[in-house]
Amino acid sequence: MAWKVRVDQDVCIGDAICASLCPDVFEMNDEGKSQPVVEIIEDENLYNCAVEAAEACPVSCIYIEEA
Repeated sequence: MAWKVRVDQDVCIGDAICASLCPDVFEMNDEGKSQPVVEIIEDENLYNCAVEAAEACPVSCIYIEEA
C-alpha cells in the first residue's frame, strides 16, 4: 500500500512538531513552513510516523491519503 502526504501551506504555522517527530517525512522550508520530504510513502513504519506527526499538528494541516 502507498500513501500520499500533503501539508496545507496556508494553514501551517511552522511550529515544526512534525519535522521533529518524523524527519524522514517532514522538513521545514525557507518560509518556515512544513513540507513533505517525500510525497508518497510506501513503508508502513514511515506511514505510522507520519500519522503520529499529523495527529500532533496543532492546526491539523497535514493530510495523509491512500495513493
